[in-house]
Amino acid sequence: MGEKTEKLMAAADEHLIRVYNRFPVAFSGGKGMYLTDVEGKQYLDFASGIGVNAFGANDEEFTKAIRDQVGKVLHTSNLYYHGPLAEAAQRLSEVSGLDKVFFTNSGAEAIEGALKTAKRYYYNRMGKNDAEVIAMKHSFHGRTVGSLSVTGTDEYRAPFYPLMSGVAFADFNDLSSVEEAVTDRTCAIIFEPLQGEGGIHPATKEFMEGVRKLCDEKGILLIFDEIQCGLGRTGSFYTFQQYGVRPDILTTAKALGGGLPVGAFVVTNDVAENSLKPGDHGSTYGGNPLCTRAVAESLKLLKERNLPGHVKELAPCFEASLEKLTQKFSFVKEHRGMGYMQGLELAPSVKAIDVVKKALSKGLILLTAEGNVVRMLPPLIAEKEDFDRMEEILAEVMGDFAE
Repeated sequence: MGEKTEKLMAAADEHLIRVYNRFPVAFSGGKGMYLTDVEGKQYLDFASGIGVNAFGANDEEFTKAIRDQVGKVLHTSNLYYHGPLAEAAQRLSEVSGLDKVFFTNSGAEAIEGALKTAKRYYYNRMGKNDAEVIAMKHSFHGRTVGSLSVTGTDEYRAPFYPLMSGVAFADFNDLSSVEEAVTDRTCAIIFEPLQGEGGIHPATKEFMEGVRKLCDEKGILLIFDEIQCGLGRTGSFYTFQQYGVRPDILTTAKALGGGLPVGAFVVTNDVAENSLKPGDHGSTYGGNPLCTRAVAESLKLLKERNLPGHVKELAPCFEASLEKLTQKFSFVKEHRGMGYMQGLELAPSVKAIDVVKKALSKGLILLTAEGNVVRMLPPLIAEKEDFDRMEEILAEVMGDFAE
Protein backbone atom coordinates (compact mmCIF):
# COMPACT_ATOMS: atom_id res chain seq x y z
CA MET A 1 0.00 0.00 0.00
CA GLY A 2 1.40 3.39 -1.00
CA GLU A 3 1.55 6.61 1.01
CA LYS A 4 -1.21 8.29 -1.02
CA THR A 5 -3.55 5.38 -0.38
CA GLU A 6 -2.80 5.33 3.35
CA LYS A 7 -3.52 9.05 3.72
CA LEU A 8 -6.77 8.83 1.76
CA MET A 9 -7.96 5.82 3.76
CA ALA A 10 -7.15 7.52 7.07
CA ALA A 11 -9.00 10.68 6.08
CA ALA A 12 -12.07 8.73 4.99
CA ASP A 13 -12.16 6.35 7.96
CA GLU A 14 -12.03 9.25 10.40
CA HIS A 15 -15.51 10.41 9.39
CA LEU A 16 -17.32 7.51 7.66
CA ILE A 17 -19.59 5.02 9.41
CA ARG A 18 -18.01 1.62 8.93
CA VAL A 19 -20.62 -0.44 7.12
CA TYR A 20 -18.29 -1.51 4.29
CA ASN A 21 -15.21 -3.70 4.53
CA ARG A 22 -13.34 -1.73 1.90
CA PHE A 23 -10.23 -3.15 0.24
CA PRO A 24 -7.04 -1.07 0.73
CA VAL A 25 -7.19 0.46 -2.75
CA ALA A 26 -8.22 3.97 -3.81
CA PHE A 27 -9.18 4.41 -7.45
CA SER A 28 -8.66 7.72 -9.22
CA GLY A 29 -9.46 7.00 -12.87
CA GLY A 30 -9.55 4.46 -15.63
CA LYS A 31 -10.31 3.65 -19.23
CA GLY A 32 -12.29 0.78 -20.70
CA MET A 33 -11.59 -2.49 -18.91
CA TYR A 34 -8.96 -1.00 -16.60
CA LEU A 35 -9.10 1.14 -13.45
CA THR A 36 -6.12 3.10 -12.08
CA ASP A 37 -5.44 3.71 -8.40
CA VAL A 38 -3.91 6.81 -6.81
CA GLU A 39 -0.47 5.17 -6.92
CA GLY A 40 -0.74 4.70 -10.70
CA LYS A 41 -1.29 0.91 -10.68
CA GLN A 42 -3.75 -0.53 -13.21
CA TYR A 43 -6.36 -3.20 -12.51
CA LEU A 44 -8.35 -5.40 -14.90
CA ASP A 45 -11.95 -4.83 -13.85
CA PHE A 46 -14.10 -7.95 -13.54
CA ALA A 47 -16.54 -6.32 -11.10
CA SER A 48 -17.70 -3.21 -13.02
CA GLY A 49 -18.77 -1.50 -9.81
CA ILE A 50 -20.96 -4.52 -8.95
CA GLY A 51 -22.50 -4.65 -12.41
CA VAL A 52 -22.93 -0.90 -12.90
CA ASN A 53 -20.25 0.11 -15.40
CA ALA A 54 -21.56 -1.60 -18.52
CA PHE A 55 -19.36 0.52 -20.79
CA GLY A 56 -16.26 0.22 -18.65
CA ALA A 57 -14.47 3.26 -17.31
CA ASN A 58 -14.67 6.74 -18.83
CA ASP A 59 -16.70 6.04 -21.95
CA GLU A 60 -16.35 9.21 -24.04
CA GLU A 61 -19.80 9.23 -25.63
CA PHE A 62 -21.62 8.58 -22.35
CA THR A 63 -19.52 11.11 -20.47
CA LYS A 64 -20.17 13.76 -23.12
CA ALA A 65 -23.93 13.38 -22.69
CA ILE A 66 -23.67 13.75 -18.91
CA ARG A 67 -21.53 16.86 -19.22
CA ASP A 68 -24.05 18.34 -21.61
CA GLN A 69 -26.90 17.79 -19.15
CA VAL A 70 -24.90 19.21 -16.22
CA GLY A 71 -24.67 22.45 -18.21
CA LYS A 72 -28.45 22.62 -18.61
CA VAL A 73 -30.48 21.62 -15.56
CA LEU A 74 -29.89 19.07 -12.78
CA HIS A 75 -33.18 19.08 -10.91
CA THR A 76 -36.72 20.37 -11.24
CA SER A 77 -38.79 18.00 -8.99
CA ASN A 78 -41.61 15.77 -10.19
CA LEU A 79 -44.07 18.64 -10.22
CA TYR A 80 -42.99 19.29 -13.81
CA TYR A 81 -42.12 17.49 -17.06
CA HIS A 82 -38.74 17.51 -18.77
CA GLY A 83 -37.25 15.97 -21.91
CA PRO A 84 -34.84 13.41 -20.42
CA LEU A 85 -37.64 11.93 -18.31
CA ALA A 86 -39.86 11.32 -21.33
CA GLU A 87 -37.03 9.89 -23.43
CA ALA A 88 -35.76 7.61 -20.65
CA ALA A 89 -39.23 6.24 -19.92
CA GLN A 90 -39.88 5.55 -23.60
CA ARG A 91 -36.57 3.75 -24.08
CA LEU A 92 -36.96 1.67 -20.93
CA SER A 93 -40.47 0.64 -21.91
CA GLU A 94 -39.21 -0.40 -25.34
CA VAL A 95 -36.30 -2.55 -24.17
CA SER A 96 -38.23 -4.17 -21.31
CA GLY A 97 -41.44 -4.84 -23.23
CA LEU A 98 -43.48 -3.43 -20.33
CA ASP A 99 -45.59 -0.31 -20.38
CA LYS A 100 -45.24 2.18 -17.53
CA VAL A 101 -42.17 3.35 -15.58
CA PHE A 102 -41.43 4.86 -12.18
CA PHE A 103 -37.86 6.12 -11.64
CA THR A 104 -36.16 5.72 -8.27
CA ASN A 105 -32.73 6.54 -6.84
CA SER A 106 -31.59 2.94 -6.34
CA GLY A 107 -32.37 -0.72 -6.76
CA ALA A 108 -33.60 -1.08 -3.20
CA GLU A 109 -36.07 1.75 -3.80
CA ALA A 110 -37.23 0.01 -6.96
CA ILE A 111 -38.01 -3.06 -4.85
CA GLU A 112 -39.88 -0.90 -2.33
CA GLY A 113 -41.97 0.58 -5.13
CA ALA A 114 -42.66 -2.82 -6.64
CA LEU A 115 -43.87 -4.18 -3.30
CA LYS A 116 -46.10 -1.16 -2.67
CA THR A 117 -47.51 -1.48 -6.17
CA ALA A 118 -48.35 -5.16 -5.63
CA LYS A 119 -49.95 -4.44 -2.26
CA ARG A 120 -52.02 -1.58 -3.72
CA TYR A 121 -53.14 -3.78 -6.63
CA TYR A 122 -54.30 -6.42 -4.13
CA TYR A 123 -56.03 -3.79 -1.97
CA ASN A 124 -57.89 -2.35 -4.95
CA ARG A 125 -58.98 -5.79 -6.08
CA MET A 126 -59.74 -7.44 -2.73
CA GLY A 127 -60.63 -4.47 -0.54
CA LYS A 128 -58.35 -5.84 2.20
CA ASN A 129 -54.96 -4.84 3.57
CA ASP A 130 -53.69 -8.29 4.52
CA ALA A 131 -51.54 -8.93 1.44
CA GLU A 132 -48.73 -11.49 1.57
CA VAL A 133 -45.64 -11.95 -0.59
CA ILE A 134 -43.63 -15.04 -1.53
CA ALA A 135 -39.87 -14.61 -1.99
CA MET A 136 -37.01 -17.08 -2.44
CA LYS A 137 -34.45 -18.42 -0.03
CA HIS A 138 -30.89 -17.15 -0.69
CA SER A 139 -32.28 -14.18 -2.61
CA PHE A 140 -31.01 -10.63 -2.28
CA HIS A 141 -33.19 -7.59 -2.93
CA GLY A 142 -31.61 -4.73 -0.97
CA ARG A 143 -30.86 -3.23 2.45
CA THR A 144 -33.96 -1.18 3.30
CA VAL A 145 -36.53 -2.65 5.68
CA GLY A 146 -38.93 -3.54 2.87
CA SER A 147 -36.31 -5.04 0.58
CA LEU A 148 -34.72 -6.91 3.50
CA SER A 149 -38.13 -8.38 4.26
CA VAL A 150 -38.03 -10.28 0.94
CA THR A 151 -34.29 -11.07 1.09
CA GLY A 152 -33.90 -14.75 1.87
CA THR A 153 -30.61 -14.68 3.76
CA ASP A 154 -30.88 -14.76 7.55
CA GLU A 155 -27.59 -13.02 8.29
CA TYR A 156 -28.79 -9.88 6.51
CA ARG A 157 -32.21 -9.94 8.17
CA ALA A 158 -31.67 -11.05 11.77
CA PRO A 159 -30.36 -7.79 13.34
CA PHE A 160 -33.30 -5.78 12.01
CA TYR A 161 -36.41 -7.67 13.12
CA PRO A 162 -39.29 -7.07 13.11
CA LEU A 163 -39.41 -6.60 9.35
CA MET A 164 -42.42 -6.39 7.03
CA SER A 165 -44.92 -9.10 7.95
CA GLY A 166 -46.64 -11.47 5.56
CA VAL A 167 -43.56 -12.79 3.75
CA ALA A 168 -43.05 -16.50 3.07
CA PHE A 169 -39.87 -18.00 1.61
CA ALA A 170 -39.85 -20.79 -0.95
CA ASP A 171 -37.01 -22.77 -2.51
CA PHE A 172 -35.60 -21.29 -5.71
CA ASN A 173 -36.17 -23.57 -8.73
CA ASP A 174 -38.62 -25.72 -6.73
CA LEU A 175 -42.13 -25.06 -8.07
CA SER A 176 -43.86 -27.29 -5.53
CA SER A 177 -42.27 -25.26 -2.74
CA VAL A 178 -43.79 -22.09 -4.20
CA GLU A 179 -47.19 -23.73 -4.67
CA GLU A 180 -47.20 -24.80 -1.01
CA ALA A 181 -46.52 -21.22 0.11
CA VAL A 182 -49.46 -19.68 -1.79
CA THR A 183 -52.51 -18.58 0.19
CA ASP A 184 -55.61 -16.61 -0.75
CA ARG A 185 -53.77 -13.53 0.54
CA THR A 186 -50.72 -13.87 -1.72
CA CYS A 187 -50.44 -10.69 -3.76
CA ALA A 188 -47.03 -11.24 -5.40
CA ILE A 189 -44.16 -13.64 -5.99
CA ILE A 190 -40.73 -12.03 -6.32
CA PHE A 191 -37.43 -13.51 -7.44
CA GLU A 192 -34.29 -12.94 -9.51
CA PRO A 193 -34.18 -14.89 -12.79
CA LEU A 194 -30.46 -15.22 -12.05
CA GLN A 195 -29.57 -15.02 -8.37
CA GLY A 196 -26.49 -12.84 -7.82
CA GLU A 197 -25.53 -12.38 -4.17
CA GLY A 198 -27.06 -15.80 -3.50
CA GLY A 199 -24.32 -17.58 -5.44
CA ILE A 200 -24.93 -17.14 -9.21
CA HIS A 201 -27.86 -19.52 -9.70
CA PRO A 202 -29.91 -19.26 -12.94
CA ALA A 203 -33.60 -20.07 -12.87
CA THR A 204 -34.68 -23.13 -14.83
CA LYS A 205 -37.10 -22.71 -17.72
CA GLU A 206 -39.55 -25.04 -15.99
CA PHE A 207 -39.49 -22.88 -12.85
CA MET A 208 -39.99 -19.62 -14.73
CA GLU A 209 -42.88 -21.02 -16.76
CA GLY A 210 -44.41 -22.80 -13.77
CA VAL A 211 -44.46 -19.72 -11.55
CA ARG A 212 -45.91 -17.62 -14.37
CA LYS A 213 -48.71 -20.16 -14.87
CA LEU A 214 -49.36 -20.29 -11.12
CA CYS A 215 -49.62 -16.50 -10.94
CA ASP A 216 -52.03 -16.41 -13.87
CA GLU A 217 -54.24 -19.07 -12.28
CA LYS A 218 -54.30 -17.43 -8.84
CA GLY A 219 -54.41 -13.75 -9.82
CA ILE A 220 -50.97 -13.12 -8.30
CA LEU A 221 -48.50 -10.54 -9.62
CA LEU A 222 -45.10 -11.81 -10.74
CA ILE A 223 -42.15 -9.54 -9.92
CA PHE A 224 -38.75 -10.12 -11.52
CA ASP A 225 -35.78 -8.47 -9.84
CA GLU A 226 -33.25 -7.83 -12.61
CA ILE A 227 -31.30 -5.14 -10.79
CA GLN A 228 -28.07 -7.09 -11.25
CA CYS A 229 -28.76 -9.53 -14.07
CA GLY A 230 -30.55 -7.12 -16.42
CA LEU A 231 -29.53 -4.65 -19.13
CA GLY A 232 -27.55 -6.93 -21.42
CA ARG A 233 -25.53 -8.78 -18.79
CA THR A 234 -26.80 -12.23 -19.75
CA GLY A 235 -27.06 -11.73 -23.52
CA SER A 236 -30.47 -10.07 -23.81
CA PHE A 237 -31.72 -6.73 -22.54
CA TYR A 238 -33.40 -8.53 -19.66
CA THR A 239 -32.79 -12.12 -18.62
CA PHE A 240 -36.49 -13.03 -18.53
CA GLN A 241 -36.64 -12.43 -22.29
CA GLN A 242 -34.57 -15.59 -22.84
CA TYR A 243 -37.28 -17.65 -21.14
CA GLY A 244 -40.31 -16.32 -23.00
CA VAL A 245 -41.89 -15.41 -19.66
CA ARG A 246 -43.08 -11.86 -18.98
CA PRO A 247 -43.42 -10.37 -15.47
CA ASP A 248 -46.13 -8.04 -14.27
CA ILE A 249 -43.52 -5.88 -12.53
CA LEU A 250 -39.80 -5.56 -13.31
CA THR A 251 -37.18 -3.90 -11.11
CA THR A 252 -34.00 -2.57 -12.67
CA ALA A 253 -31.02 -0.42 -11.63
CA LYS A 254 -27.19 -0.76 -11.60
CA ALA A 255 -26.20 -0.39 -15.28
CA LEU A 256 -29.38 1.61 -15.95
CA GLY A 257 -27.65 4.93 -15.24
CA GLY A 258 -24.14 4.05 -16.37
CA GLY A 259 -22.77 4.98 -12.94
CA LEU A 260 -25.28 7.59 -11.81
CA PRO A 261 -27.64 6.58 -8.97
CA VAL A 262 -30.91 5.58 -10.58
CA GLY A 263 -33.29 2.63 -10.59
CA ALA A 264 -36.81 1.97 -11.79
CA PHE A 265 -39.75 -0.37 -11.62
CA VAL A 266 -41.67 -1.05 -14.81
CA VAL A 267 -45.19 -2.48 -14.95
CA THR A 268 -47.86 -3.63 -17.39
CA ASN A 269 -50.76 -1.37 -18.29
CA ASP A 270 -53.07 -3.53 -16.19
CA VAL A 271 -50.93 -3.06 -13.09
CA ALA A 272 -50.47 0.66 -13.76
CA GLU A 273 -54.20 1.25 -14.12
CA ASN A 274 -55.18 -0.77 -11.05
CA SER A 275 -52.58 0.04 -8.41
CA LEU A 276 -50.82 3.27 -7.42
CA LYS A 277 -52.77 6.52 -7.49
CA PRO A 278 -51.49 10.11 -7.20
CA GLY A 279 -50.16 10.55 -3.67
CA ASP A 280 -49.45 6.84 -3.09
CA HIS A 281 -45.76 7.03 -3.93
CA GLY A 282 -43.08 9.57 -4.73
CA SER A 283 -39.41 10.53 -4.74
CA THR A 284 -37.84 13.98 -4.61
CA TYR A 285 -34.81 13.04 -6.67
CA GLY A 286 -36.24 10.10 -8.59
CA GLY A 287 -36.46 10.81 -12.31
CA ASN A 288 -34.45 14.03 -12.16
CA PRO A 289 -33.03 15.45 -15.43
CA LEU A 290 -29.42 14.37 -14.82
CA CYS A 291 -30.16 10.75 -13.94
CA THR A 292 -32.81 10.25 -16.61
CA ARG A 293 -30.43 11.72 -19.20
CA ALA A 294 -28.01 9.03 -18.05
CA VAL A 295 -30.73 6.38 -18.45
CA ALA A 296 -31.65 7.55 -21.94
CA GLU A 297 -28.01 7.64 -23.02
CA SER A 298 -27.17 4.30 -21.42
CA LEU A 299 -30.10 2.54 -23.13
CA LYS A 300 -29.28 4.22 -26.43
CA LEU A 301 -25.65 3.06 -26.34
CA LEU A 302 -26.55 -0.46 -25.23
CA LYS A 303 -28.82 -0.73 -28.27
CA GLU A 304 -26.63 1.07 -30.81
CA ARG A 305 -23.56 -0.96 -29.87
CA ASN A 306 -25.61 -4.15 -29.53
CA LEU A 307 -23.91 -4.98 -26.26
CA PRO A 308 -26.44 -7.71 -25.38
CA GLY A 309 -25.48 -9.36 -28.69
CA HIS A 310 -21.79 -8.86 -27.93
CA VAL A 311 -22.25 -10.60 -24.59
CA LYS A 312 -24.09 -13.49 -26.21
CA GLU A 313 -21.31 -13.87 -28.80
CA LEU A 314 -18.37 -13.64 -26.37
CA ALA A 315 -19.84 -15.53 -23.40
CA PRO A 316 -18.51 -18.89 -24.68
CA CYS A 317 -14.97 -17.46 -24.48
CA PHE A 318 -15.61 -16.40 -20.88
CA GLU A 319 -17.02 -19.81 -20.01
CA ALA A 320 -14.11 -21.58 -21.71
CA SER A 321 -11.64 -19.72 -19.50
CA LEU A 322 -13.63 -20.64 -16.41
CA GLU A 323 -13.81 -24.28 -17.51
CA LYS A 324 -10.02 -24.39 -17.84
CA LEU A 325 -9.64 -23.09 -14.30
CA THR A 326 -12.23 -25.58 -13.06
CA GLN A 327 -10.36 -28.47 -14.66
CA LYS A 328 -6.95 -27.25 -13.51
CA PHE A 329 -7.66 -26.76 -9.81
CA SER A 330 -9.31 -29.48 -7.76
CA PHE A 331 -10.68 -27.04 -5.19
CA VAL A 332 -12.85 -25.38 -7.86
CA LYS A 333 -16.12 -27.32 -7.61
CA GLU A 334 -17.85 -25.81 -10.65
CA HIS A 335 -18.48 -22.67 -12.69
CA ARG A 336 -21.98 -21.44 -13.47
CA GLY A 337 -23.87 -18.40 -14.66
CA MET A 338 -25.16 -16.73 -17.78
CA GLY A 339 -23.44 -14.31 -20.14
CA TYR A 340 -21.17 -11.88 -18.31
CA MET A 341 -22.50 -12.89 -14.88
CA GLN A 342 -20.46 -15.90 -13.81
CA GLY A 343 -19.19 -17.57 -10.66
CA LEU A 344 -16.63 -20.12 -9.53
CA GLU A 345 -17.75 -22.17 -6.53
CA LEU A 346 -14.82 -23.23 -4.38
CA ALA A 347 -14.41 -26.08 -1.93
CA PRO A 348 -14.37 -25.06 1.77
CA SER A 349 -10.59 -25.52 1.92
CA VAL A 350 -10.08 -22.28 -0.06
CA LYS A 351 -12.05 -19.16 0.85
CA ALA A 352 -13.41 -17.08 -2.02
CA ILE A 353 -12.60 -13.85 -0.19
CA ASP A 354 -8.94 -14.88 0.07
CA VAL A 355 -8.81 -15.51 -3.68
CA VAL A 356 -10.40 -12.12 -4.33
CA LYS A 357 -7.91 -10.33 -2.05
CA LYS A 358 -4.91 -12.01 -3.66
CA ALA A 359 -6.24 -11.34 -7.16
CA LEU A 360 -6.61 -7.66 -6.28
CA SER A 361 -2.96 -7.51 -5.22
CA LYS A 362 -2.06 -8.86 -8.66
CA GLY A 363 -4.23 -6.35 -10.53
CA LEU A 364 -7.52 -8.23 -11.04
CA ILE A 365 -10.79 -6.99 -9.51
CA LEU A 366 -13.27 -9.72 -8.54
CA LEU A 367 -16.24 -10.13 -6.20
CA THR A 368 -17.62 -12.81 -3.89
CA ALA A 369 -21.10 -14.28 -3.48
CA GLU A 370 -22.85 -16.58 -1.03
CA GLY A 371 -21.74 -20.19 -1.01
CA ASN A 372 -17.98 -19.55 -1.25
CA VAL A 373 -18.29 -18.25 -4.80
CA VAL A 374 -15.89 -15.99 -6.69
CA ARG A 375 -18.26 -13.74 -8.63
CA MET A 376 -17.41 -12.03 -11.93
CA LEU A 377 -19.32 -9.14 -13.52
CA PRO A 378 -17.03 -7.63 -16.17
CA PRO A 379 -18.09 -4.59 -18.20
CA LEU A 380 -20.15 -5.59 -21.23
CA ILE A 381 -17.34 -4.40 -23.52
CA ALA A 382 -15.04 -7.28 -22.44
CA GLU A 383 -13.27 -9.07 -25.30
CA LYS A 384 -11.53 -12.45 -25.59
CA GLU A 385 -8.15 -10.98 -24.65
CA ASP A 386 -9.68 -9.75 -21.39
CA PHE A 387 -10.87 -13.25 -20.53
CA ASP A 388 -7.46 -14.64 -21.44
CA ARG A 389 -5.78 -12.13 -19.12
CA MET A 390 -8.27 -12.85 -16.33
CA GLU A 391 -7.56 -16.56 -16.70
CA GLU A 392 -3.82 -15.97 -16.62
CA ILE A 393 -3.93 -13.90 -13.42
CA LEU A 394 -6.44 -16.15 -11.68
CA ALA A 395 -4.43 -19.26 -12.56
CA GLU A 396 -1.41 -17.66 -10.90
CA VAL A 397 -3.46 -16.73 -7.85
CA MET A 398 -5.09 -20.14 -7.52
CA GLY A 399 -1.74 -21.82 -8.00
CA ASP A 400 -0.65 -20.28 -4.71
CA PHE A 401 -3.63 -21.88 -2.95
CA ALA A 402 -2.99 -25.24 -4.57
CA GLU A 403 0.51 -25.55 -3.10
